[in-house]
Amino acid sequence: MSLTGKKIGIAFTGSFCTLNKAFNELSKIADTGAEIQTIFSFNSQKINSRFGEASEFIEKAEKITKNKPILTIEDSEPIGPKNSLDILVIMPCTGNTIAKLANAITDTPTLMAAKAHLRNQKPLLLAISTNDALGLSMKNIGLLLNSKNIYFIPFGQDDPKNKPNSMTAHLNLLIPAIEDALNHKQIQPIIK
Repeated sequence: MSLTGKKIGIAFTGSFCTLNKAFNELSKIADTGAEIQTIFSFNSQKINSRFGEASEFIEKAEKITKNKPILTIEDSEPIGPKNSLDILVIMPCTGNTIAKLANAITDTPTLMAAKAHLRNQKPLLLAISTNDALGLSMKNIGLLLNSKNIYFIPFGQDDPKNKPNSMTAHLNLLIPAIEDALNHKQIQPIIK
């Protein structure tokens, strides 16, 4: 499947250690000819970390996509009524975002975008990145695995020895996962 002309939303959350990898994949999606709209959670747009300045990520997103990022809940909500995306990807998707999504909480631009997008029965693709995936977040991941129109980029333990509960998405599988999700299929295997 070609992604040329597909309208893809990429929503960022505060898994700061994953953002540079996520931006590498954002560039690859841009190279496919897809139309990309980025959305930033409040934390991802305001918190500076050892992995980079928040303002630099916002500028980089605009440079790669040629579109201004969505930064407010108010600007995220029209995604639903305008039916403006073919697919929305939350990349990275933190344990906090997973918990809120599983419990229908929409208190960030990313979560409002997800709620608005899902009302159109279109795919939402999650790239999990959480230190407690095999801990308290597992029940929320389980709920989302069984939710209609929600798909996952395959994920696995990223540091079993030092962080035995931590799991992260294999971002190198982003494009194939998007292609499958657009066909309402879960790429397999989910856990690698």
